[in-house]
Amino acid sequence: MKTVAFQGEPGAYSERAVYQFFDSTIKSQPCKDFREVFESVNKQKVTAGVVPVENSIEGSVNQNYDLFFDYNLKVRGEVIVRIEHCLIVNPNTNIDQIQAVYSHPQALAQCHKYLENQRWEIIPTYDTAGSVKIIKEQKKLNAAAIASERAAQIYGMQILSRNIADNKENYTRFFVIDHEDAKFTGTDKTSIIFSAKHEPGSLYKALGEFAGRNINLTKIESRPTKKTAWEYNFYLDFEGHRTEQKCKEALLALEKHSMFVKVLGSYPKAA
Repeated sequence: MKTVAFQGEPGAYSERAVYQFFDSTIKSQPCKDFREVFESVNKQKVTAGVVPVENSIEGSVNQNYDLFFDYNLKVRGEVIVRIEHCLIVNPNTNIDQIQAVYSHPQALAQCHKYLENQRWEIIPTYDTAGSVKIIKEQKKLNAAAIASERAAQIYGMQILSRNIADNKENYTRFFVIDHEDAKFTGTDKTSIIFSAKHEPGSLYKALGEFAGRNINLTKIESRPTKKTAWEYNFYLDFEGHRTEQKCKEALLALEKHSMFVKVLGSYPKAA
């Protein structure tokens, strides 16, 4: 049986991404943090891993982009999961009893408007589904958790409110990581990391290599290199497969304007 690693507890949105990308015959493997997911894939303890890289409200999950520097793994797929946060409590707990709410920091931020109307203590945790597990195991009858409907079902808990996020159009994009990326399909994307040379116009010229070949960029973001102050790496996604001629030419030309280029992988675009 194929095993796929994810961060969090059963019922986490990352686990939903696992089953949304793969079929029901695989086995999901919970990990305590994102590095453990990368490490499990790297050491071939699992078939693949699934990690979040971007939320439509809160932006990029920078830790996972940074981990690509530590591991020579590839992106073989992407999956987009709709996030529908629920307010979850122990059975027979009502909303008037709640004094604290537990969840992952991103989930708490995504439900800011809902929470600011309450006078609850906000307690960040390592995982959305993990917060449900905490209030169940510790029998916290005066606390709630913010997590998915599936998390409530798994732990036998009660849902008081559904879809409580500030923005109902809340989606998270996940990468499927493996030792190889995907083959050409005709509807592909490629993700790369590069660092532009410290020369006037170098970033402009770098991006021009894609524009001049009519290659559509779908994302570009800068992140500190963490080596030298005020130096940045650029994370870039573009339409096309790295093996296509115009993409190969663009990547080769990009090296002229960059200190380094790392291709994370090519993969079919998610629906």
